[in-house]
Amino acid sequence: MSEAVQDILDQYATTSSGEERATEFREYRRWTGDEPRLLVAEVAASTTGQQFISGVKPAVERFQATFVETDRVDSFDSLAALEIDDEDLREVFTVRRNRTVLLEAARVLAERPEEGDLESLVGWASSADHYRYDSDPIGSISGVGPSSFQYLRQLAGVETIRPTSTVTTLIESVIAELDSAPLDTSTTARTIASGEWLSFVSSYSPLEIDRLAWCAFTDEETKRATAAVHETTEKPE
Repeated sequence: MSEAVQDILDQYATTSSGEERATEFREYRRWTGDEPRLLVAEVAASTTGQQFISGVKPAVERFQATFVETDRVDSFDSLAALEIDDEDLREVFTVRRNRTVLLEAARVLAERPEEGDLESLVGWASSADHYRYDSDPIGSISGVGPSSFQYLRQLAGVETIRPTSTVTTLIESVIAELDSAPLDTSTTARTIASGEWLSFVSSYSPLEIDRLAWCAFTDEETKRATAAVHETTEKPE
């Protein structure tokens, strides 16, 4: 362990709840619970850069009301069977890219050998290689980049890091305080690798570092609004 890195990360941890936020992902204690159709829909909605509160959440809620609660889509298999230009689906996700990611990811997961949909998602997420994401059956879907790829793995409960702006800011803050370290944010792969190195030399897991960065470098209004969603939204059965 590096005491210097640990001390730096601890400074940010005192003003955030990275460990608790990571546990929310591990234990599916977020607003979508452990409903795999909604977890994939959340990632699909995020692929066009929408904000969580104003864009992603409303889209997933529309999907839930139109397809999940009505049992029109009761599995990845039935989700994958939808047409890309289905009228109801177009009302839920107005951007074709979102629909493409949703349906193609469902198709990939429906074809896995696990018994249930959540097990399929977790099985994929646990074995997926983020350094070769573009050769992965989900990573190669048009519209899925490194951040979306990692986001879906996080939602499945995997200990991993997204190459987000907050993670980049945290890593660059550590760089500024150390004399030398193998840290680099010039590419998404190097950003992820740098976050993994921080985890290796500290007591924080990769997911905890990701959430610590989000808590430390996200504005207070966004953090309060996001926390309220996860605390008050009724979880799907």
